[in-house]
Order: sequence, then structure tokens, then C-alpha cells
Amino acid sequence: MTGLDRQGLSRDEQQELWQRWKAGRNMSQIGQLLGKTPWSIQSVVIRQGGVTPAPRSRAARTLALSEREEISRGLAAQLSFRQIAKGLARPVSTVSREVARHGGREAYRASHADEQAWARARRPQQCRLAEHPRLRRSVAAKLALQWSPEQIARWLKLQYPDNEGMRVSHETIYRSLFIQARGALKKELTAHLRTHRKLRRSKLATGQRQTRGHIVDAVSIRERPAEVEDRAVPGHWEGDLIAGARGSHIATLVERHSRFVMLVKVEGKDTASVVSALSRQVRRLPTRLRKSLTWDRGYELASHKQFTVATDVAVYFCDPRSPWQRGSNENTNGLLRQYFPKGTDLSLHDQAHLDAVAAELNERPRQTLGWVKPCEVLAEALR
Repeated sequence: MTGLDRQGLSRDEQQELWQRWKAGRNMSQIGQLLGKTPWSIQSVVIRQGGVTPAPRSRAARTLALSEREEISRGLAAQLSFRQIAKGLARPVSTVSREVARHGGREAYRASHADEQAWARARRPQQCRLAEHPRLRRSVAAKLALQWSPEQIARWLKLQYPDNEGMRVSHETIYRSLFIQARGALKKELTAHLRTHRKLRRSKLATGQRQTRGHIVDAVSIRERPAEVEDRAVPGHWEGDLIAGARGSHIATLVERHSRFVMLVKVEGKDTASVVSALSRQVRRLPTRLRKSLTWDRGYELASHKQFTVATDVAVYFCDPRSPWQRGSNENTNGLLRQYFPKGTDLSLHDQAHLDAVAAELNERPRQTLGWVKPCEVLAEALR
């Protein structure tokens, strides 16, 4: 990084830019702070894919700016290279090459020479994924299956325990996606990331979701048995609806012990449609997997007593404005947006397609399960 880059930002300004970016500020806010246009900020951020560059440092053998200034003063005083080198305690060849490289005795300028030296030092190491084609192909294939970079990194470690050549960190995968100058992974693969973002953003920049209303005669989550809380016993579920265009919805169910997912096609958001669809789906489960269901405060499950009669599954409702009480389901709904983006018509998907999506999710290793697949955890629990 030179003292002043092509967007007119000094090193100090770029350092301030990345600090603000990591703190969750947007490009307009950063531009106002630095007295720059949003476009100049955007150019720097996009070039790095939103990834904060690693701090740069000089090697011990490299000439410092103060030494270059000493060379400049020596040249102005008509000193020989030998005399200048002696004053710096440097080899004569170091001084002579430095002067020749930057315009000779008459044109040498310390500041210009120092900036050019920083520019020449930009020799980015080749990305690990670019060096290992087999590893790159494996990572790209899993990304195409909607696996997250961390899932891929953990899976590779389990799949190839004795092969260091088939290991890569999740951070390297992210950097290879967002920084296209690395030339390892195609930019199109960013479409398979959960957020669909093309820039790395700080977690502090994420917004907060609003929750929904109330339901009459709801049995509070605080009355759930203790076995539901510790997730030790299978058969306790969390549920919700995800919304799409034209009033379309899909019901989502997540088993708390295994994080096993079921998706249910519903014809409408009204309680009759939702309860009917959920009852049909849950009745297909083994009796051991029909213990309880925790739902949000949405009115779609107002007929929860009918659901309990049809399925023998007790229903509990979260506190108002507390979606975190259904954490597994909230997380799964986020994953599902990779398959069903906001604003799309969810009524176009039949139950067979929903089952296929659920099966794909259940085949993905999960961090919370020690990188084991939900389908494997559930199968083991039913043995």
C-alpha cells in the first residue's frame, strides 16, 4: 500500500476506513468521516471484497524512509556512494542500486522512492486453493450444494484426516470468493452463500428482525418439561412459517435434538390450513418423535388444541418478541433463504420439492452437532 493510493486515500485514511468498516459503518458514513465521496470508499472496499487487508510491515533488510532521506541529503551534498553507505552502515551496493532504481543522482527523491518500494513489495502469496486443483474442485462442489465455508472446512478435516493437502480454513474460502484477484474460486459461487452477499460485511452491520403478535390461550414456553430444554431426548420440535410473494408460505419444523428439518406445504396462512397441513405431516412420524412443538406467537396456530388432538403433540408458545427462544428454527429459516429467496412465490413449490430441499439440509454437517449430519444424529437416536 503506497502512501497515497489511486483513490486519493493515504495509508492512515485507509486504516481508518477498514476500522470503521469492521465496526459496521456503511460507505456513506465512512466517506463523510474521511471527507471523501462514497464512490472513493466503494472502490477500495470492492477491490478487497470487503475483507480487511492484513497489516503490512517492512523486512528488516529493507531501507526505511529515514534512510532514503539520508541518501537524498548525501546526494545533495555531493557525497560518494561509499560515504553515504558508511553513514548508514549499509553495503555500498545497496545504496548504488537504490539510487539507480529511482532515477539516478539527479532525480532521486526519498518520498517517491519509498512509495515505489511499497508498490513493488505487493507480491501476494498464491492462494492455497489456486495451488491445489483437487482441493479447489471439492470446495466448489460443496459450495454449489449450499454448504457454508465453515462446514466445508470441518468436513475436509474429518474426510481427509491424514492428508494436509486437502485442508483449507473457512477464512481462506471466504477470501477466495470475495477477493477475485486471488483467481481461485469463481465469483458466481457467492450466490450459494447464505447471505448472497458479494462483499464481506461486519456482523455489527446486520439488522434486527421484528417479531409478530399474540395468540389467545397460548401455553407458555415456560411450562415446557425440562427434557425439552436440554435437547437430550428426540421428539421435541420448533416451528414457524417463512413468507414469500403473493401471500405464500412454507411451514418449517426443526427437531431440537438432531436439528432434523421438515418442510410442509401450506395452502394459506389461516389457522385451518396450517393446522391441517402440519397434522398430516406430523402423523407420519414415529410415535417416539411426537412429543412437543414450540411455535412463535403467530395466529396461524390459534387452533393448537385441534393439532394436539390430531397428533398427540403438546404445543408451547414463545414469549412475545422472543424469537431466540426458537433458536434452531430461526437459524434454519435463515438457511432456507438460500433456496427460497425473499420475494419469491413459495406456492410454486410442491411437497416433493420441499422434501428434497429438507433432505439436502439434513445431509449437511452442522457445527452444533460436532460436524455430524442431522440425519445421522436422528438415526442414531432412534436405534
